[in-house]
Amino acid sequence: MPKPFHTVLAGTLLLLGLWSPLAQALTITVASFPDLDRAARAALPRWRALHPDIEVKIVSRQYADHHTAMTAALATGSGLPDVMALDLRFIGKFAAGRGLSDLGAPPFQAQQLRAQFVAYSWPQGTSPRGEFVAMPTDIGPGTLLYRQDLMARAGISEAELTGSWEQFIAAGIKLKAATGAYLLADSTDIRDIVLRTGLAPGEGLYFDSQGRVLVDSPRFVRAFELGRAARRAGIDAHAPAWTNDWVAGFRRDKIASQMMGAWLAGHLKNWLAPASAGQWRSTQLPNGVFASYGGSFYAIPAKSEHKQAAWDFIRFMCADAETQLQSLRTLDSFPALKAAQQDALFDEPMPYLGGQRARRLWREIASQVQAVPVHRLDALATDVVRAEYELVVSKGKDIPSALADARAMIEHRVRRP
Repeated sequence: MPKPFHTVLAGTLLLLGLWSPLAQALTITVASFPDLDRAARAALPRWRALHPDIEVKIVSRQYADHHTAMTAALATGSGLPDVMALDLRFIGKFAAGRGLSDLGAPPFQAQQLRAQFVAYSWPQGTSPRGEFVAMPTDIGPGTLLYRQDLMARAGISEAELTGSWEQFIAAGIKLKAATGAYLLADSTDIRDIVLRTGLAPGEGLYFDSQGRVLVDSPRFVRAFELGRAARRAGIDAHAPAWTNDWVAGFRRDKIASQMMGAWLAGHLKNWLAPASAGQWRSTQLPNGVFASYGGSFYAIPAKSEHKQAAWDFIRFMCADAETQLQSLRTLDSFPALKAAQQDALFDEPMPYLGGQRARRLWREIASQVQAVPVHRLDALATDVVRAEYELVVSKGKDIPSALADARAMIEHRVRRP
């Protein structure tokens, strides 16, 4: 990789005795959120060695506060960072505006790097206008993490967990009877994965390629029906992800599996359920599903004052295999860069997963995941669909009415400028 102009200039001035790194270093601001901010901080010593002329100031806010602050900054042009971290859920919203730089255009020419990344991650950072506005840094190949010890006590095989959805629910009933544990944290786990299944080419999660709302399609009916069946079977702990009940369920051996991105294994190991180390396993999602859960990206605001330095930083974080592997070691985040996935680290046994070489499985899953286009109202549609589903499972609202109401609410918002 050629040295950036800043580094060449700094080196020349340093030789001439005209430059002091501390006195004249350019500073760029990187706005981020937990835990992605930890990956950036961990990478800073190596960054400074490679780029002594560019200081990096990391400003971290909580997840929701960060995305709210970035929305306001882009709208007003005030408080803009040079580099903006974004979660996948918000990419569509941010990509729809004109506030982010097209990284595929000169001087960035990001398309030259496309073949180096997992195929499905690239369209996730692309706007409906075809502008590449956000570079993927980590991805979340979907997997089923489950408690091997509890399944053994109930006499449940891995094949029963990965077969049809009906087999999966039946296994949950068997597990509950034998151990008292729930197979699912919440019935929404089934709903969310089925929503990501069987999409037509070019179809988004909630909108088709023409922007039409899809939330009353057979895919949503099936997702709601299976989620409701799980709730009625009594196999979920009524503990949505990231709640206190969810955490307690893992720690008290009451939640025996979780469908989520591979990155969850790191959360389980580090803070969710360290006491059950060695008892967890990872396998394919049920019903032959390949899907992704989340991902993190970096973007450059169109009004950034230091775009070249910002682009240097993004390339360092996303397209440098050593940096990506450091993020994997620091956060257990799964690299979007294919070169990083070829490292020997992927062949190492994972003690928390009973010595399983799970990263090989996750790499294979990542290669099978279909690209799903993003839409500016994905985050809103997610909230609307979740609210209507809750009325179905908690209040008995019939599914056709719930999905019709969800469609009406989203279409109303689509018509607003």
